Amino acid sequence: MDRQEVRSLWQNIQRHIQQYKDDPVAAHEHNPYGKVVPALLLTARGRRTGKDRSLPLIYKKIGDSFVIVGSKAGMDEHPAWYGNLLANPDCHIQVAKDHYDVRARTATGAEREDLWTQMVEVLPQYEEYQSRTTRQIPIVVLDPKG
Repeated sequence: MDRQEVRSLWQNIQRHIQQYKDDPVAAHEHNPYGKVVPALLLTARGRRTGKDRSLPLIYKKIGDSFVIVGSKAGMDEHPAWYGNLLANPDCHIQVAKDHYDVRARTATGAEREDLWTQMVEVLPQYEEYQSRTTRQIPIVVLDPKG
């Protein structure tokens, strides 16, 4: 991504975060690719700063858990939020108007493969992202606490 693309992406993320604050129901139904997809607002503690960081992410609810994908559009490094969750798995999500304290874990093996298939159904671009990188894109399960 060039600087302009990064700037545009960051501005879109900031607008989405503000929309989640102003109108969480509308922010929940995100339309980044001409297809409406559900988006939650993840708040995780920064591994270096210790400050809470929020980011809207596409998700799928499976059972009582929420599943997100660390694609970073197929770049060669994991997204910062994924590193934050590895360091501090206890985090918070907002799904429309609902709030949940959750614990993050990375899916592996057969569970990961099953969840990957389901997430590609939510957003087919994940397949393209995986083809851009040699890293295995992580699938993160957010399990409600309590």
